[in-house]
Amino acid sequence: MNAFRAWLVLILVVVGAYTALVIRDHGMTLYPHFFGDMAKLGWPGQFNLDFLFMLSLSGLWAAWRNGFSGAGLLIGFGAFNLGAPFLSGYLLVLLAQTKGDLRRTLLGVHA
Repeated sequence: MNAFRAWLVLILVVVGAYTALVIRDHGMTLYPHFFGDMAKLGWPGQFNLDFLFMLSLSGLWAAWRNGFSGAGLLIGFGAFNLGAPFLSGYLLVLLAQTKGDLRRTLLGVHA
């Protein structure tokens, strides 16, 4: 479990720092580039489409885990829009709240 927690922290720090540098150098212009690459029907667009569906699964899981409550929908929105740093932080919080019980961590209200 400690290795998993360390991996989550690494994701949070590395992707968060990288994102901060990209925003500093290029501004908040993700969507035109993201969807523009998809419109070109090349490998960068294929990756973005795949990633978009992974984000949708992440958001749906987070909302489902919380019974599609208001808070669950907000958390799902965060997971979809903020990606790996958000999900890593969320999982770290859940692991702390559930004392590392993966069943409760992953299933939430369904455990």
